[in-house]
Amino acid sequence: MPRQFHNQPERSHQHPFLVDLWDEVRRSTSGEVGVSVHALNGGVAGSDPRVLEMLAAGEIEFATMMGPILGRVVPAAEIQGIPFAFRDGAHAHAALDGPLGEHLGNECLAKGIYLVPGGALENGLRHICSVRRAVHAPGDLAGYRMRVPAGRVLAELFEALGATPVTVNIDGLRAALEAGTVDGHENPLAIVEVNGLQAVSREIAMTGHAWSGFNLVANLGYWRSLSEHARDAIQRAARTHVARQRRYAAELNSSLEQRLRDDGIAIRSLSPAPFRACIGRAVYARWKERCGTEAWRLLGEAGGRLD
Repeated sequence: MPRQFHNQPERSHQHPFLVDLWDEVRRSTSGEVGVSVHALNGGVAGSDPRVLEMLAAGEIEFATMMGPILGRVVPAAEIQGIPFAFRDGAHAHAALDGPLGEHLGNECLAKGIYLVPGGALENGLRHICSVRRAVHAPGDLAGYRMRVPAGRVLAELFEALGATPVTVNIDGLRAALEAGTVDGHENPLAIVEVNGLQAVSREIAMTGHAWSGFNLVANLGYWRSLSEHARDAIQRAARTHVARQRRYAAELNSSLEQRLRDDGIAIRSLSPAPFRACIGRAVYARWKERCGTEAWRLLGEAGGRLD
């Protein structure tokens, strides 16, 4: 049976919507396409980077993947994680459902990956979450061991802010926080809550320094093996259930600020401007070169803030 992997728990803001998506596809294709959904990437060692390798090799058929991680294979996809480019999820989705998303889809095809149109699930704006150290300003990040996911753009952001980035996959994040291997992490509030990280994250600085989503991607060979009817059914179901997921995740992130405060976490809203000011033009120029001038142009046309 074809498999869909994702990196979050079953009770997350991804899993039930992916289950609904594939249930609809199964019904609408009269069983021609039956895809099983595997939370926590099916327990695969190596988490998302390994799953991306498996997808490209045709060992699994579908996955959801953050742009900066997808950028390991498709460099242009890293543009989704450019710091301070998107105001919020609605801004990001408007860009990714338009010409920018079409361009990224074409870039994926060249690497044997099919990017499902309109298939970017919502995760949310990322914030700085600390075990003990409070962050009020960029200077507080000096010497801070910041956990970042695989991918270059967030590591380079925190280097620019004076922190020491430490790459830890999501499946090892809680253990790293508990062991004191890192001083904190940066994630949307939804990731904090669904992964139980509030138990080890006592300070949250609401910086909104980058947007985060999960791209629905398929192995290109498998995608091309499907009938036109099946491909149409998948795209229709994706539009329906990704839209539902986006609304749910946005509402979840909005409600979690108070809920996490009630759990005893100190949460403070910070202006992103001082953090953004720490990123030099040379850093943005490096990101532009990696992502490509066309992706950069399309992001700018979609209202992305680029320096």
